[in-house]
Amino acid sequence: MSHLQINPSILSADFSRLGEELGAIETADAAHIDVMDNHFVPNLTWGPSVVERLHEVSPVPFDVHLMIDDADRWAPRYAEIGCESVTFHAEAAIAPIKLARELRAQGARAGMALRPATPVEPYLDMLEELDLLLVMTVEPGFGGQKFLDVTLPKLRRAAEAIHGSEAQIALQVDGGISEETIERAAEAGANVFVAGSAVYGAEDAAAAIASLRRVASYSMDDRPSVTEHVR
Repeated sequence: MSHLQINPSILSADFSRLGEELGAIETADAAHIDVMDNHFVPNLTWGPSVVERLHEVSPVPFDVHLMIDDADRWAPRYAEIGCESVTFHAEAAIAPIKLARELRAQGARAGMALRPATPVEPYLDMLEELDLLLVMTVEPGFGGQKFLDVTLPKLRRAAEAIHGSEAQIALQVDGGISEETIERAAEAGANVFVAGSAVYGAEDAAAAIASLRRVASYSMDDRPSVTEHVR
């Protein structure tokens, strides 16, 4: 799996000065960009033109999370405009393997997201088509929600499946990530962490990123091996 990453979500940033807010997280691995259409989720954010302009001024790569219907049609557009990683929802894709291949062909890393109640098992055979698997730890749609511990067993099963395959996949968690919950998520097998209010709600975003990275690193070092999980 990939190395530890902290990707702050600009959903918790000040929308009136997003350029500056991106500058505040230059020590992060990427900026997590939530695209919502008010159909797949009950919230509306931004579309390709805004994301493209923000990408032009960002000091960090873009980790785009599409919470939209008709992902097969729209996801490739975000790869075309240069976003480094594009994640679509399994529940919104008609042909996820074809879509993942199209994203990769456009030069982006291909990610697939699962809502909290969506099982991971039906998608394990397509792991090698992906660069990232996102296990949502809240219901998608709004920032500031409480972390759902019920998702941890699924996260562990996903981590075991990834380790048992030859795929090099990042395992991402998004929702309710704080210094407390990042520890549990890292122990369960995640290695890419999306944090919104924990970073943008802090007085010093860089210090918050460093603190989250430190806690996650300790937890990843201490977690049992996959074989111990299986036993």
